[in-house]
Parts: sequence; C-alpha cells; structure tokens
Amino acid sequence: MTQTATQLAQRLASGKPLVIVETAPPPGADPAALREAAGCYAGKVDALALSDNRDRVSMSALAAAAIVAGEGLEPILHVTTRDRNRIALVSEALGACALGVRNLLCTSGTHQTLGPFRAARNVYDIDAVQLLRAYSGLADDGSLVGQAGFAGAGGLCLGAAASPAADPLELQLSRLEKKVAAGAKFLVTQPIWDLERFDAWWREVCGRGLHERVAILAAVRPLGAEDLAGPSQGKPPSERIPPALLQRVASADGAAARRAVALDVALETVQRLAGVAGLRGWSFSADGDTQAVAEILDRSGVRSSSSAAPARGSPARPQNVKGSS
Repeated sequence: MTQTATQLAQRLASGKPLVIVETAPPPGADPAALREAAGCYAGKVDALALSDNRDRVSMSALAAAAIVAGEGLEPILHVTTRDRNRIALVSEALGACALGVRNLLCTSGTHQTLGPFRAARNVYDIDAVQLLRAYSGLADDGSLVGQAGFAGAGGLCLGAAASPAADPLELQLSRLEKKVAAGAKFLVTQPIWDLERFDAWWREVCGRGLHERVAILAAVRPLGAEDLAGPSQGKPPSERIPPALLQRVASADGAAARRAVALDVALETVQRLAGVAGLRGWSFSADGDTQAVAEILDRSGVRSSSSAAPARGSPARPQNVKGSS
C-alpha cells in the first residue's frame, strides 16, 4: 500500500527552507508542557522534534510525538540505538506508523555515561546507518529481524544527526555520506557555537556535494547553566564551545543577565549562518525553555516554509535581529 508523503517530506521535496524545534519530552507523565509547547510553536515552525532520553529519563518520545500530532503540529520522532536492540527498534517504527508518526530521526544516542543514568547498560545492537537502511525499506524488507516486510510501514521520512565539531573530520564526513546513501532525507547538526570549525566542515560538505543530496539544518541553542558548568557535568565531547563564548555568557551578572546574553549569542549565530549558501534551514532548542526559543524565532524573523520564505537553496534569513553585532 502506497503511503502519502508526510508534510515534512513534501516540504523537503519543495526545496523551501525549513524551521524545526527540538524539545525533550517531560520528565514525568503530565503532557501539559508538551501541549503548551505545541501551541507556542504552531504556525511558526514546520515540525517539533522529540528527543529520545537524550540526557535524562523522560516520557516516551513516541508517546510525546503522538501527543504533539494530536495538537496539530507535525512531530519528528528521535529513535536512538543506545537503548534497544533491532527487534525493539523495528517495533518502535511500526508503532509510530500506526499512530501516524512517520518522520523519524535515527541516531546512536548520547552515551549513558554522559548522563545521570551512568549505571544503565547500553545496547548498540546496530548503529544509526544500519537503522536508516532498515527503516528506509521496512515495508518490503524486514530481513534485519528475519521477516519479509511489514504492511503499512512505508512512507517514512528519515533524518539523521551531523556533528560539525567532531573529529576526525574525514571519518565524520564519510559517515554522513553513508547516512545519506542509507536513506536520510535531512540532517540536523549538533548545536553550532564554533563558527570557524563550522566553516571548515561546511567547505568539505559542499566539496562532496552533500548539501545537494540532502537537506541540512543548522542547530542553534543558547548556552545554558549546564554548559557553563563544564565538561565534568556530562557535556558530550562533540559539542565544542569556544572559551571566549563561555566567558562572555558566564561574566554576566546573575541568571537573568546570563540568559539574555546567551540569547544574543544565539541570535548572532542565526544572523551569521543565514548567509551560508546551501543550508536548508534551522533547528532550534533551549533545553525546555519554550519562551527562549519563541523569542529567538520572533527576534530573528525566521519563519517556517508555510510563511513567506527566501528562494530555494537558502535558509530563512533573519530580519531585524535585535541585540546582534
């Protein structure tokens, strides 16, 4: 049975810029915060991505995605290979399809030793590339779990993560090429703070023509208290934050002032990256601070592809960014 392409897939095919927001499901069973976030972002973004127990134990990402969809906002379900074997991963995708959630971002997941659940055992039965390959043909090929295929499992829009700051660069780019070949239609970078490193990475991406084969979204996140606390507090090593940037935020007097400076830095990053030809859009997050993301959207002038957008091949450009240099 042919499945209708998701709205996100249709927007990807159109070549229009995309704007998504990533948030973590709540650390409990109350869906109120999810519904509030969906209402806040409605009409402003193309989709809301739900992380999968990235750095804390939270409500099931699949349940959260279903709740968001019920609020009328298209979800992107993150699926990590850290915690489940191939049986559970395929089952997760089938459950998502049954609930009408067909945008899946496949990732290996942050290692558990970098979060508060250090005693947990990881699984990593397969990696993100293998997961993409399995999901891309799930309707006709279930050989990963010893089956012929699964009815109703077509029409998935698959995404993956990209790490501009990770080393070695050559290996990271090779892995991105494998992800695209395995079926990824969009890539979301890790949060970008080191713009010089991003420039070097982007030159290599363009040199390989990857930006022409897959939609790449730049992730922007304002620095928070956990970033200022340092790597000892569990920051993934791939997220390189220039010391001068940390100092700029940390030197502000008081939590409110630090938040304001962090928002200014995020807006400056949007303004800087808006001029990068070939980027297809944005992914914003603020570790549960819905109002911070809403402020970035409002102050930057970034709009979803359902609004007036710039020409094909350029990310939505900020308009009248306040507080930016």
